[in-house]
Amino acid sequence: MRLVVTEFVTLDGVMEDPGGAEKTPGGGWAFRFERGPDGDKFKLDELMAADAQLLGRVTYTGFAAAWPNITDEQGFAARMNSMRKYVVSKTLQSADWNNSEILRGNLLDEVRKLKAQPGGDILVAGSAQLVHTLAENNLVDEYRLMLYPVVLGSGKKLFPDGLPTTGFKIVEARQTAAVLTMRLQPVQG
Repeated sequence: MRLVVTEFVTLDGVMEDPGGAEKTPGGGWAFRFERGPDGDKFKLDELMAADAQLLGRVTYTGFAAAWPNITDEQGFAARMNSMRKYVVSKTLQSADWNNSEILRGNLLDEVRKLKAQPGGDILVAGSAQLVHTLAENNLVDEYRLMLYPVVLGSGKKLFPDGLPTTGFKIVEARQTAAVLTMRLQPVQG
């Protein structure tokens, strides 16, 4: 399985609170822009190609509170609710959202085991701390970004200071309404 980090990102690299659920200063920035039908298709296609999600505790808790109550005609919510979900947490006692499992062993070993399984992509959304750990250990196979035309000036960044230098191969880049969708593969060395 390939590990795919999928994020909404501002021009200054902030990935924090795009929907506003965390009530951070500037939160909800993604809803100020139209991503259009092509942007919706980008997100639906990536979800349908995935077999699992790998999520940090905060993102998992937010998703688990929202998605079981959502329905849509495209099948996005049904897929979110039915697919396998792996949660990285040292404090969560249970993971009750359908098909969820808490990873309790060594994170890097657990992720390598997941990647060694046959199947579609493993999506990682949100989960800043988890994404940083995966990037530091060269476990990300692809980044799928929706780049929004806004600068926040502060917030958790996708690529914070201190990460190892990494180049990227641009696999695809398109404008969809007011945002850019990009697929990038890390190039080591």
